[in-house]
Amino acid sequence: MFTDWTEALEAESLPLEPSPAQQLAAAARVTARASRDKDDLGLLLDVLGLPTDPDTLTALLPLLPESGDAPTMTNTTPAAPALSAHEAMAISMHNNGDSQQAIREATGLSESELSDLIADQILGLPRTAADSPAIDVPVIPLAVAVSTEVQELLAWAAAHPAASVRSRATRITADLCELSERRDSEAAQREAEEKVAQAKAELEKAQEQLRTVKAGTRTTAAATAPTPIRTGLGSGRTREELAAIRTWARANGHQVADAGMMRKTVLEAYDAAHQAPVRKAG
Repeated sequence: MFTDWTEALEAESLPLEPSPAQQLAAAARVTARASRDKDDLGLLLDVLGLPTDPDTLTALLPLLPESGDAPTMTNTTPAAPALSAHEAMAISMHNNGDSQQAIREATGLSESELSDLIADQILGLPRTAADSPAIDVPVIPLAVAVSTEVQELLAWAAAHPAASVRSRATRITADLCELSERRDSEAAQREAEEKVAQAKAELEKAQEQLRTVKAGTRTTAAATAPTPIRTGLGSGRTREELAAIRTWARANGHQVADAGMMRKTVLEAYDAAHQAPVRKAG
């Protein structure tokens, strides 16, 4: 009797609240029982902020329904399909009192999907829609040719139940389109710059040819142009005529140099003296 009371007192002194480590371990076990496979388990643990190291995953693998931990059904009624990671997360958030809008934003579930999930898992009512409803995936055209593997990856991401994954697919597709447009724009700009540079080079060549032709024309004109007869003092007179004028000028009292230009008055006097007989004779 004393021993029983001692054990009762010892049990009464034990803490009723589990430690944080125990709480995390219990949450991980519940998550494992609600997961479909190892990948689903890892994704759900990561979303819930629980450990995802290899040791933790290995210890939780026996708890997966496919590993034989699920209860054996003795009747012919088919077992309900295991919840996906996002569905389990939605149930957990609903139990924590989160609003349906917050649950939909975090899990990517539609309003009808969330309502059916709550009716099936919380209220025990049958779902009105199929277990795996089709997701309306927006078709995002790509302006750049990508490999089949990349196209399949983007299609998978665009059809993913998680809103964050679908958003990332949309963002990546938009980035690819933007990069393609920028590449085409820069290529067109380079082509235009090359054409401008080529046109400038041809223009400079033509201008150089024009300058050469103009210079050759001026040289030819200068070489072929006759030397003009200078008008003025002594123009149009030969050396013999100038010598005769000097002789006449000295004989008639005019002072003239032996060479060079003679004064206009001397030339006019000479012309007048030699033209007067002609006029008289006429």
